[in-house]
Amino acid sequence: MAKQTHLNRQMESRHVLMISLGGVIGTGLFLSSGYTIHEAGPIGTLLAYTIGAVLVYLVMLCLGELAVAMPYTGAFHVYAKKYIGPGTGFTVAILYWLTWTIALGSEFTAAGLIMQHWFPHIATWIWSLVFMVVIFTVNAMSVRWFAEAEFWFASIKVVAIIAFIILGGLAMVGVLHLQGHAHAPFLSNYYKNGWFPNGFGGVFTTMLTVNFAFSGTELIGITAGETKDPAHTIPTAIRTTLWRLIIFFVGSMFVMAALIPYQQAGVTQSPFVLVFKAIGIPYAADIMNFVVLTAIMSAANSGLYASTRMLWSLANEGTIPKIFKRTTKRDVPLPALITSMLGGILALLSSVYAAGSVYLVLVSISGLAVVLVWMAIALSEINFRKAYLKAGNKLEDLVYQTPGYPVVPWLAFILSGLSCLLIWFDPNQRIALYYTLPFVAICYLGYYCHQKFTHSKEG
Repeated sequence: MAKQTHLNRQMESRHVLMISLGGVIGTGLFLSSGYTIHEAGPIGTLLAYTIGAVLVYLVMLCLGELAVAMPYTGAFHVYAKKYIGPGTGFTVAILYWLTWTIALGSEFTAAGLIMQHWFPHIATWIWSLVFMVVIFTVNAMSVRWFAEAEFWFASIKVVAIIAFIILGGLAMVGVLHLQGHAHAPFLSNYYKNGWFPNGFGGVFTTMLTVNFAFSGTELIGITAGETKDPAHTIPTAIRTTLWRLIIFFVGSMFVMAALIPYQQAGVTQSPFVLVFKAIGIPYAADIMNFVVLTAIMSAANSGLYASTRMLWSLANEGTIPKIFKRTTKRDVPLPALITSMLGGILALLSSVYAAGSVYLVLVSISGLAVVLVWMAIALSEINFRKAYLKAGNKLEDLVYQTPGYPVVPWLAFILSGLSCLLIWFDPNQRIALYYTLPFVAICYLGYYCHQKFTHSKEG
């Protein structure tokens, strides 16, 4: 029986474009971007986000060739299995599944906390439960429901960021008055405390935070298996990745760093709220809480989708039990969906009852996991192109080609690897290496022990 490579192709071009954009604009931009300014200073922040945007773009260029040549549901773990090794394919899938299920737990908690601002008498867990039911139902209906919900969630985030850039830009040049300022700040915050007030090292330590903020762009690869015309849609989404990241991330950071002195920027209050309040926008905190709530719902929606497709793909490859491959009449892998949602609930419970032990380990692993997945994508592309040409195929037959091969994939691989190693120089984030490296080794060991046991049983 031929192996299934994809599920029902129901996603349109507009869905994929918004999913790739919505997946990357998470709560990190709205809430913790102030931390980056505080640590790296204004110029250091712009530098870190620009390097991060270029790195993500290089990874996307690699993913483009793979996803168009092989538009499979589950994407990069299948590529890693085929072009690096089955153990790597399994490890990539587990790391990616874990990343999104851990995120699910924290997103549902954060959504409950935001609702408490407006409804202080209703317990947080009730709101968390309500959002779980909503996100689960949307994903269980069909991939079309998921894509449509993600389109509108992402649209709200995009409108909020564009409004922030325009209004903040007007405040920078003095068209709008900024409370607490006699004159328009323009670019004074960029140079009045020196170029790098905390030293150049702040750029490198925040690079890690920046890379994690950009995680989610690779969702394009997973959607390839359920997109109507992947040969056209995927390259379009990838070509626009760089300018979208620069406009939304670097653009909002440019305005933010110009309006908020780096000493005041932190994680106690959203920098977006600080700026909107200073401009004098009424209900600034409520407006931004609503935007952050949609960002959380969007991240949970994407997370449940991505983790579900990873489990389905593992079952489809014969790595885990076939029950996870079962789908509904609308081609939704329900057992995989339920398992991923349970994983998110367990992550949430561990954050409440084992915050300093189990949850800390899980968060540390999920932080590094995405960058390891990017390395696997780059290496898969290097090996895919070699194998493709070795099999006697012509380069011009590839509908989408990674430009600048082999420089681009090698750059993507090396820069991703360097951002992992940089963790060692930040004592606060070094713990991620301590937990992730042994976890990766356990994944490999577990896979090969299972394979050996299965083969000896069959023998």
